[in-house]
Amino acid sequence: MIAVCVIPARYGSTRFPGKPLAKIQGKPMIQWVYQQAKTATRFQKVLVATDDPRIEQAVKDFGGEVCLTPSELPSGTDRVARAVQQLEADVVVNLQGDEPLVEPALLDQLVEVFEKRPEVLVATPIKKIFKIEDLLNPNLVRVVKDKQNFALYFTRSVIPYLRDVPRQRDWLQYFSFYKHVGIYAYRKKFLLQLTQLPQTELEKAEKLEQLRILEHGFKIYTIETEYDSISVDTPGELEQLNQKLKNQTKGRS
Repeated sequence: MIAVCVIPARYGSTRFPGKPLAKIQGKPMIQWVYQQAKTATRFQKVLVATDDPRIEQAVKDFGGEVCLTPSELPSGTDRVARAVQQLEADVVVNLQGDEPLVEPALLDQLVEVFEKRPEVLVATPIKKIFKIEDLLNPNLVRVVKDKQNFALYFTRSVIPYLRDVPRQRDWLQYFSFYKHVGIYAYRKKFLLQLTQLPQTELEKAEKLEQLRILEHGFKIYTIETEYDSISVDTPGELEQLNQKLKNQTKGRS
């Protein structure tokens, strides 16, 4: 099975323009993501898909593979689909360009799902929630799944609602809640099909693109993982990450 990893990287982020080029320990963020993906064992190719010549040049400068895609593409998923259109691939992993510490083993886990489960069209990781602050954070996406590990729904709300436990702060003692780790793997044929599906009402309401898949009647397989993913969305989070890595370096010296 041929698996490729595509990293969509857009320059014009509203909250953090030029984010893929922001420096982490002296290297652009996109280089960190690329090198983590290259460390995974299951990819025949790792590719950055960008809309901006500055990111394209940065990737070439560190020896990475990159393709320039049209700036008018509406989403990262569309950018990934355009990048693989002419590539030979069975499985495509969509890895966001703001995940500098993604675990390569997690990427390998996603690819392996498609070898073991021929019926799976899309797979994504989930992680058990252990902190009440995470459970109540509206920026964190929760997911509920069925007995076969297919997602029933993704939401920014707390789900499910525990009717018989009056205090939300007690909920983690009574139920296993899961958060979504925003990495996706697709069979290439389905990825190309997905980009042709119209947006849905649930997707627009929650601002969650994966709901388009569910609302059109397709399934998303979830794999529970111990690995977490740290995304960098703001300059403040970048500063925190740089400080964390600096402290780790000091601790090893």
